[in-house]
Amino acid sequence: MQNQKILILNFGGQYDQLIARRVRECKVYCEVRSYTMTLAEIQEFNPIGIIFTGGPDSVYKEDSYHPAEGIFELGIPILGICYGCQLLAHHLGGVVTTAEDGNAREYGKTLTFYKNSCLLFDGLSEEGISWMSHGDYMKKVPEGFKLVAHSEKCPNVAICDEERKFYGVQFHPEVNHTENGTVMIHNFLYRICGAVGDWTMEDYMHRCIEEIRSKVGSGQVLLALSGGVDSSVCAALFAEAIGSQLTCVFVDHGLLRKDEGDEVEEAFKKWSLNLIRVNAGERFLGKLAGVTEPEQKRKIIGEEFIRVFEEEGKKIGRTDFLAQGTIYPDVIESGKENAETIKSHHNVGGLPDFVDFKEIIEPLRLLFKDEVRELGRQLGLPEYMVMRQPFPGPGLAIRVIGEITEDKLGILREADFIFRDEVAKAKLDIQMNQYFAVLTNMKSVGVMGDGRTYDWAIALRSVTTEDFMTADWSRIPYEVLDKVSSRIVNEVPHVNRVLYDITSKPPSTVEFE
Repeated sequence: MQNQKILILNFGGQYDQLIARRVRECKVYCEVRSYTMTLAEIQEFNPIGIIFTGGPDSVYKEDSYHPAEGIFELGIPILGICYGCQLLAHHLGGVVTTAEDGNAREYGKTLTFYKNSCLLFDGLSEEGISWMSHGDYMKKVPEGFKLVAHSEKCPNVAICDEERKFYGVQFHPEVNHTENGTVMIHNFLYRICGAVGDWTMEDYMHRCIEEIRSKVGSGQVLLALSGGVDSSVCAALFAEAIGSQLTCVFVDHGLLRKDEGDEVEEAFKKWSLNLIRVNAGERFLGKLAGVTEPEQKRKIIGEEFIRVFEEEGKKIGRTDFLAQGTIYPDVIESGKENAETIKSHHNVGGLPDFVDFKEIIEPLRLLFKDEVRELGRQLGLPEYMVMRQPFPGPGLAIRVIGEITEDKLGILREADFIFRDEVAKAKLDIQMNQYFAVLTNMKSVGVMGDGRTYDWAIALRSVTTEDFMTADWSRIPYEVLDKVSSRIVNEVPHVNRVLYDITSKPPSTVEFE
C-alpha cells in the first residue's frame, strides 16, 4: 500500500473513523486497527506515527483496553486522544483517576488555553474551543512530560514529551466542534511524524488495480452490481484491472425505485461490460413475506443475494471470486473492530456463514463515500453516476416499515418518485446528499372529497453530510415541501398524510430501518 502510513489503534471510541478521515484529508494514508494488535504486527505495519483513539472505559480498571507491551519503546511518535491520552499517562508513570465532584470532568464545548510553543499547537492562537468528553483526568502527569494546554476546570488538558515525540490531548481534535482540530492533526503528521503527503486517490487507484490483477491472476470474478455509486465504482475498477475476466450480475430483487432496474441495465450496457440481469422479485418477496423486524429483513436479503450470485456463478462456469462495493461506513456500522453493531449491511454483517467462493474481494473497504466518488472520477465515470445519491442494498425493504407487500411497494415507489422529481426541479439535488420517501406502518384519519379516509402516512427524509458517519437534516424550503405533499396525497392512492423527518445522525441513522 502506501510508503508512509499512520496506525490508528481503536480502543472503542465513537470517533475512531472520524480520526481516519481527518488524517486522510491531510493526504496521509492510515488504517484503523484493533488495540489487540501485537508488537510484531505493529512493527510489520511500519507506521510513521500511531494515534490512540478515545474509548468508553477507564484505564485503571482491570478489564480496560491497553496496547501491546513495548509499544512505547519502538521510537514511533504517538498521539493519544482522550482515553488514549490517559493511556500515555497511565503507562508512563502518571496517575489517572476519576474526577471527583465534577472537578476536571468536562463534556461538550470547552474554552481551552494552549501553549503554541508545543509543535502540536504550532500556528494556533493561545485560546480556542475544544470538544471534551471525559469523566477521568490525569491527577499526576508522567515525568518528562510538559503541560501544554489547560481549561478552567482541568489543569492538564494536553501533555507532551517532545524528546520522545509523545503527545496527549483530553479533547477530540477530530470533531468539527474543536477549533483548529485539523491543524493539530496536520501538525502531528507533518511536524512530528515527518509525513510527506503521498496519499492521493490517483495513486490508490493504480495500486488497487495492480493488487486486483495480482490476487485474481487468471481467475474469474463475479461482481455484485446494484447500480449505486459504490458498486459502480467497484465495477469500473475491476473492468480496468481484469477486463473480460469480470462478469457483473445485477440482481433486481423487486425492491428498487421506480424504473430503476431498466435504468441500471441501460447505463451499464453503454460500458460494454458483461452484464447479467436477474429478475428475482418474486423470490425475494416470498422470503420476506410476514417479516417485520429490520435486522431480519437485512439478513434475509443478504443471504438471498449471495445465493443468487452463487447460482449465477455456477451457470457461468468457473467463478473464483466475488467482488463487492463494501465501503468503510458499512464495516463500521456492522460492528467490526470493537464497535457496537448499529445495523447489519447486506454486504457485511448480512452475509451468511458459508459463501461458495474462494474469496470475497472488497477494494473499497477502507474508503469513505467522498473518497469513493473521487476514485470514480479518476476512473472516468460520468459525474451523474459518481454523484448519485446512495441507495441501500436492501432497497425499499427497509423503507417500507413493517411487513412488505407488492401494494405497499407500489405506493412507496410513486411517493418517492414525486419527492425526487420535485427536489430536482427545485435544483436542490446537488445540495442534498440523500433524500427519499418512507412508507410508515401508521395509518391515520383524513378527509378527502368530503369523505373520511383511513390511509397511510408517508415520511420524507433528506440529509446533508460529508461522510455519512454523521448527518444533518436538510432545510428544504417550505414551498417545495408543500408541493411534494400536495402531489403525493393527490397522485398516490391510499396516502392521506405526509411527514418530514428533522432528526440528525446521531441520534438517528439516515435510513429508518
